[in-house]
Amino acid sequence: MEQKEYKSINKPVRKKDAMQLLLGRPVYTDDITPGNALVVKLLRSPHANAVIQEINTSTALKVPGVAAVYTWEDVPKTRFAIAGQTYPEPSPYDRLILDRHVRFVGDPVAIIAAETEKAALRAMKMIKVKYQILEPVLDFCKAKDNPILVHPEEDWFPPCQVGGDPKRNLVASEVNSDGDVEAVLSDCDIVLDRTYHTKAFNQAMMETFRTYTELDRYGRLHVISSTQIVFHCRRILSRALGIPKSRIRVEKPRIGGGFGAKQTAVCEVYPAFVTLKTGRPAKLIYTREESQIAGSPRHEMEIRIRLGAGRDGHIRCVDLYTLSNTGAYGEHGPTTVGLSGHKAIPLYTGGLEAYRFSYDVVYTNLQAAGAYRGYGATQGIFALESIVNELAEQLGMDPTVIRDKNMVKEGMKMPSYYNETANACALDRCMEHCRQMFHWDEKYPVRDMGNGKVRTAGVAMAMQGSCISHVDVGSATIKLGEDGTYNLIIGAADMGTGCDTILAQMAAECLDCSVDDIAVFGADTDASPYDSGSYASSTTYITGKAVEKACAELKERICSIAAEMLGCAASEMVFEGRQVRRIGTEETVSLTDIGYKSQVFNTQAAEATASHSSPVSPPPYMVGMVEIELDKETGLVTILDYMAVVDCGIPINPALARIQTEGGIVQGIGHTLMEDVRYDHNGKPIGSSFMQYKIPTRLDMGKLHVEFEHSYEPTGPFGAKSIGEIVINTPAPALAHAIYRATGVWHRELPITPEKIALSLSGKEGKNS
Repeated sequence: MEQKEYKSINKPVRKKDAMQLLLGRPVYTDDITPGNALVVKLLRSPHANAVIQEINTSTALKVPGVAAVYTWEDVPKTRFAIAGQTYPEPSPYDRLILDRHVRFVGDPVAIIAAETEKAALRAMKMIKVKYQILEPVLDFCKAKDNPILVHPEEDWFPPCQVGGDPKRNLVASEVNSDGDVEAVLSDCDIVLDRTYHTKAFNQAMMETFRTYTELDRYGRLHVISSTQIVFHCRRILSRALGIPKSRIRVEKPRIGGGFGAKQTAVCEVYPAFVTLKTGRPAKLIYTREESQIAGSPRHEMEIRIRLGAGRDGHIRCVDLYTLSNTGAYGEHGPTTVGLSGHKAIPLYTGGLEAYRFSYDVVYTNLQAAGAYRGYGATQGIFALESIVNELAEQLGMDPTVIRDKNMVKEGMKMPSYYNETANACALDRCMEHCRQMFHWDEKYPVRDMGNGKVRTAGVAMAMQGSCISHVDVGSATIKLGEDGTYNLIIGAADMGTGCDTILAQMAAECLDCSVDDIAVFGADTDASPYDSGSYASSTTYITGKAVEKACAELKERICSIAAEMLGCAASEMVFEGRQVRRIGTEETVSLTDIGYKSQVFNTQAAEATASHSSPVSPPPYMVGMVEIELDKETGLVTILDYMAVVDCGIPINPALARIQTEGGIVQGIGHTLMEDVRYDHNGKPIGSSFMQYKIPTRLDMGKLHVEFEHSYEPTGPFGAKSIGEIVINTPAPALAHAIYRATGVWHRELPITPEKIALSLSGKEGKNS
């Protein structure tokens, strides 16, 4: 399809906040909030499963500078969820602000508020707690129907019925299928049965969780937080604190990274509770250790796949079962797991005759999981892409060719993807483009480099979505100023992704003006129109369409005001960017004059608000290829080259899209080779700092090369689809494939550390077959 030439779209416009960030201006939560607030600290449980029998705070309250100490006896008894999801939340209401029953090592036991951090930390040591220690459930494979219950309470409440049953340690359970799976499998030449295990991973964003709260001049709770979900956060606080939403205002400044962690209201309720109780401003800033042990990491999953195929490489059937570990609380548990199947299996729509996708989500006495970029698709794609690579190796087929035979192509209906049709799909072109640019035929063969080092390559493809269909709502308000410039007000949260800039580009294209003429504000529950928030890769696709709609409506209003000025009908006026012209005459009215007129004896607002939601969620697609050098003596894997080609429809800002892709690839490489969330036999986290929890640096990446294949999504703004999450999904299966090529051993558990590789080669671990 021939691509339309735009003025602002598909252009590498500089980010709106670029200079403030580069110059180190105060833009983040702790920069812009007063320093005289009460310092809030949390005493945390040292036990994975225990009931508080006694808690003595009298000595702690005597520490100079301590304003208050609160325990489970002081907080409301209404259970809530901290998942940032649209009401009614699929996640169960299973939390209290402080609970007598603590369910993981790190669960809050007491809230301390003091004038200084030193006083708060000293008071924390003075609190005496006597626990009844209970046996925990730590192995998620043994959690379902275990006699030990993580949530034995009677007031556990599911806003949505998703197959949960706390008496079975179940948060959610479901089976979805199409076709006769067993019949097709029995007729296949080859049936592979494999189990894959992905451990939890921390988002490790540079800015930890943090929130400032105060009572404003009207006595309302004003919350400034590093959050992706201002409107959901307001609803969560309203339920948890027992106050109306009208008494709460939530806003976010710049966010120093989120990656989904801040789609969960991890810390907001604690300073908010302190402010309501004391009437004073309060601030809670998580340490890095707290973010690591009591944050909102990726769900650990075990995925079993039975894959049936013909000897010609035709994939006929996929039977996928996911067991997901939600940890001590259920936020995002019922929803992440769905993506492990529904956003993996459709990749092979090409010849699939039957599929079945089933899952269970279970409670354990470990840190609660949450949202992380990729949101379950990452785990499912690792498993499915790995078994397809195993099939290719078993058949002796080129793994890119086997994908050519089976991949989804434009126009295909995807039964395993809610029966949606792939209206815009350039996955086949992504594969060919990547193959040529990467020089696949040269890098795929195993090459012995001497000194025990081997070079080879691996491949994977991926998909994601562009929103939560039938759920997500994006909104935008656009206003004309008297100088002919515009204000764009949004409820979506720019967390470094550049959505402020991208949405401004769309507005500029619609209004035929410069991006510099669009001032962007958001997100603030008092001022912004409702937006579900920045997650599910929905901002460009959903909020972008709302911007388009709002701009179209504003142009009509501008024409109507101009018509009134010229004494004619609005239908006679045409919008021309800096002016409005009367058709068939030379009469024009400048945008500046219209702006001033809107403020004088005027009854038509020179502004418009629009909302958008979508019944479909068109998938973006991606192919990734990686070349590695593996040292057989040490197990060290060195990334030499990573080539990725992405189909995100029409990229609104190619520079930002490229950065998104590079960042996601780096995170995926970290998941695969080094990041490891571990616990001891009592459920205590091991690795609570970056000294132990290793994340990749630029030096670990080798060469990254990102390109795009354009498709045109008819339901998206300017043909755009999403890009935020898909980019993290190819590294794990591509690297696992390359490591197999280099060693002859399949590693089906992430992370694949040098130690695991070296042990597998030394014969201390049996070879995977």
